[in-house]
Amino acid sequence: MKVSLNWLRDFLDLDKSSSEIAEILTSLGLEVEGWEDVKPSPVDLDKVLTGKVLECERIPETDHLSATKVDVGDGVIRSIVCGAPNVAAGQKVFVALPGANVFSKDGQLFTIGERKVKGVPSQGMICAQDELGIGHDHSGIMVLPEETSLGITAAHYLDQDSDTVIEIGLTPNRADATHHHGVARDLAAWLRVHEQREIMLRAPKTQALPDGGTPYPVTVENTDACPRFTGIVIRNLRIGESPDWLKNRLLAVGQRPINNVVDITNYVRLELGQPLHAYDLAKVKGGRIVVKTLPAGTSFTTLDEQQRKLFA
Repeated sequence: MKVSLNWLRDFLDLDKSSSEIAEILTSLGLEVEGWEDVKPSPVDLDKVLTGKVLECERIPETDHLSATKVDVGDGVIRSIVCGAPNVAAGQKVFVALPGANVFSKDGQLFTIGERKVKGVPSQGMICAQDELGIGHDHSGIMVLPEETSLGITAAHYLDQDSDTVIEIGLTPNRADATHHHGVARDLAAWLRVHEQREIMLRAPKTQALPDGGTPYPVTVENTDACPRFTGIVIRNLRIGESPDWLKNRLLAVGQRPINNVVDITNYVRLELGQPLHAYDLAKVKGGRIVVKTLPAGTSFTTLDEQQRKLFA
């Protein structure tokens, strides 16, 4: 099992080194097999800030360059020349300030400096995805949600702060520690006992389901193997890409992002240990979900459309 220290820090304040945490976990019966430091992007994302394009005007005698005025929340309005076709006033964007290293179109790191382009001062760069090393898209600058605050580092916004991922060899008797909250709970207990620290384990924030969620009928035929299985119908969902912070959390612990619905079920399992599965209501036959034990050799089609046989 892979555990992210940044994820653990969502639940408690940890001021220990990776080796100290590994030693504590092993003493608690969670044997650490190793750990590695992870930096998601070679770009120093702490030098890239969220900003707002206040003004945007096309530079005369050019077919693609625009002169912009950008605010990154530090009280200084910067002039930045941008060649992206989608740049416009009012957008929230990522801004690399002078001194930041970003990728060029040919994949080479270079340092942003102050210069003049077509006689217009440029004091930074409004960034595309590939320039930050977090993807391959160079079709235009990244446009952030309108509610994005100014002056947030890209590392924090994208949840791409440097991280340490610990590999734990779990034994069957430690199902309580198959998720980050469970591991954090054990660490908090150790710190209270061995260091007499008044440490609070933060609980994840939850919200009640909005009215309109429809219970879905479930029949459990083998309650010994599955004591409880509940279903609810959620309509009007838009299937799409997950936000970057969610994808990065999953990638850090070896989970491949798929889409926003599948990813959030995996996120909840990794954070709280609660198994979830999302079904396409249109593909559920018979108007109910049936949970039962099938004999070895039963053929079935998996989600990847492959025909497989069930083994005992």
